[in-house]
Amino acid sequence: MSHLLLVSDSTDLRQRVADAARARISVIAGQPLPAGPSQLFQQLGAGTPIPQVIVLDAAGGSDDALALATRLDVECPGIAVVLVSEQPDTLALAALRAGVCDVVRPDAETPELRTVLARALHTAQAAAQPVPGDPAISGDATARGRVITVVSPKGGVGKTTVATNLAVGLARTAPLTTVLVDLDVQFGDVASALSLDPDHTLLDVTRGPASQDSMVLKTFLTQHPTGLYAVCGPANPADADAVTPDDVARLLQTLASEFRYVVIDTAPGLDEHALTAIDQTDELVLLTGLDVPGVRGLRKELDILRDLGVAFDGRHVLINLADAHSGLTKADVEATIGTDVDLVLPRSRAVQISVNQGVPLLQSDARDPMTKQLRKLVDRFTPAPMRPAETAAPTRTSGRHRLRRKRLTR
Repeated sequence: MSHLLLVSDSTDLRQRVADAARARISVIAGQPLPAGPSQLFQQLGAGTPIPQVIVLDAAGGSDDALALATRLDVECPGIAVVLVSEQPDTLALAALRAGVCDVVRPDAETPELRTVLARALHTAQAAAQPVPGDPAISGDATARGRVITVVSPKGGVGKTTVATNLAVGLARTAPLTTVLVDLDVQFGDVASALSLDPDHTLLDVTRGPASQDSMVLKTFLTQHPTGLYAVCGPANPADADAVTPDDVARLLQTLASEFRYVVIDTAPGLDEHALTAIDQTDELVLLTGLDVPGVRGLRKELDILRDLGVAFDGRHVLINLADAHSGLTKADVEATIGTDVDLVLPRSRAVQISVNQGVPLLQSDARDPMTKQLRKLVDRFTPAPMRPAETAAPTRTSGRHRLRRKRLTR
């Protein structure tokens, strides 16, 4: 049998399960039961494979066991759950609704328990098989989603507002296929902009079991009411030092293999995390305001990317906070940066209200000129077909390494 996990404090049950499974099993304490899959997997030892079958002992309370089983069913469809209870008949209907594969008594004979575990393994293996349809949902490892990175040379231009609205808009077109990553690792505002209180952050998903298995990683993501998943920035800016560019690269590669869209919000400028994201990016959204320092900064950023050999067929230049009384026009910006502006987002009071409320405009569907332009931005990326993994990633030298070499040779 493949790896099996028993969640129980009973030594007798451990022996019974071991005899029935005829294999080494992992055991973690059953009191109290973990609140969710991520807490469960955190208790596994380093290098321990993710189980295909989990046996939950309901001796400490059936409600907690059923709650955990429900979350496992929703967040980890490739895992089958067997519930152990003194009252299997009483719990049968509730267990079925919770997605439990089977319910057995703790004193079940070895042949019965062996049959139950074998049936659970078969169920898990069947659930793990690719199904027809969107490979982003089915987990097809041969396909890769579209990575969209939002960058700006300066802060205060609404980069997080654009990134969160873009992600929410994409998620609403196809729920559960979009993930937003906050790569402003010191002062990211994605959690605030979406009114989220994450249990796990960027630091958690790049360390421990979440960094080793894509199914575990999904349980560490924070879900938004729109069907969007989010990787929020660390709560403590000091934790940013623990997240390396290599960590970021591995995370983005895994997310791109699991989701149709990966939207990345970056810190102002081109730090190493942003350059790592750009290395993985298919579509680049460049943002500026209608002010001289911002436009000049964007021109410098474009020049740096050109010097690094970073070229995108999918490059989108946006002006945000556009105001007819700013003294600059779209034509002025285009003349300065040497390329066309693709979209102009107007200054709007509705944006400030949405930011303060933590409800993006494309979530509330507020009637506003800014909402209309944000919908146009979303339309630029839909629909997004999954591409073969071997041809999806940009074929260019790593920008962050080339930039480091350029600095050293100055």
